[in-house]
Amino acid sequence: MYKKPQIKINKVYTKSGDSGKTKLVGGQTRLKSDLRIECYGEIDELNSYIGACIVNIKNIEINSEMKLKLISILIKIQNQLFNLGTMVATMPENMHSKMPKIEDIHIKYLEDEMDKFNNELIPLTSFILPGGSKSNISLHIARTVCRRVERKAVKLMLTEEIDPNIIIYLNRLSDALFVWSRWVINVENKNENYWNPNQI
Repeated sequence: MYKKPQIKINKVYTKSGDSGKTKLVGGQTRLKSDLRIECYGEIDELNSYIGACIVNIKNIEINSEMKLKLISILIKIQNQLFNLGTMVATMPENMHSKMPKIEDIHIKYLEDEMDKFNNELIPLTSFILPGGSKSNISLHIARTVCRRVERKAVKLMLTEEIDPNIIIYLNRLSDALFVWSRWVINVENKNENYWNPNQI
């Protein structure tokens, strides 16, 4: 089990970041434009988009176990993304065994759940264009934001040490979001938009 956060927030603003600097979990000071800060900031952005996905999926007018399952999965992912952000916000030397992190079990969970939903879909014969429903679009937006975060994490990896599971998790999550975008539009009985290279 990870250590529960020891946080008490009485005041939203502290003015400590007014100089354009912030601190990592271990206390190291970084500019807010620092690549590591950008990376976990974009993980936070991704988490917000996942929240939008949950709302839109809840509004799908079907009652099914798979719909409830997907909402449950996305809520777990929101928590896991917070753990992922903690990993990025902490230098490797400051990480300890009780700190929340992404492990192999979390990546395997994504793979297993993605496969269950993908098994209900027909194989693709073309690339997909986002659209057709709010839930489909929101999942595609989350997918593309996830890809951006992944690229930022790879860039960070070139200059600083980060846990390899950070990139693996982001890579797997973007794939899962694509599968779920296909699944939701199918259960809504709407057509997927296929890429037509000859569209005029």
